[in-house]
Amino acid sequence: MTGAVTGADLARAASGLIGVRFLLHGRDPATGLDCIGLLAAALAAIGRPAVLPSGYALRMRDLAGWLPPPRTLGFTCAERPVEPGDAVLVRLGAAQLHLAIAASDGGWIHAHAGLRRVVHQPALPDGAILHHWRLTPCD
Repeated sequence: MTGAVTGADLARAASGLIGVRFLLHGRDPATGLDCIGLLAAALAAIGRPAVLPSGYALRMRDLAGWLPPPRTLGFTCAERPVEPGDAVLVRLGAAQLHLAIAASDGGWIHAHAGLRRVVHQPALPDGAILHHWRLTPCD
């Protein structure tokens, strides 16, 4: 990409991955993505490649080792309103964390384990938002 890279660019890149099959620890759109893989693939598509961890359990209680500090990926803490390309970390249950990316139309893009693919949905999966991050523009 040329020029400043924005959250809207990240949202478009994530939209381009809708339909990719779900694969726990998946990092390649050709074989499958999980929620962290979706973020990694979307970042790579906008010229901000990131090596993100794998090897974690589907269910976990602790964020440590699951995701590097967001600032190392070019994100800052954000507050509402949600903007396209924002990433949120949601606690779906007592032992399950999940990432989603805000779509350009106000919906959400995420790797849905139950539906076995990356999907666009009008609302976030049910759960408490633990963190909300925004991509910082760069040239």
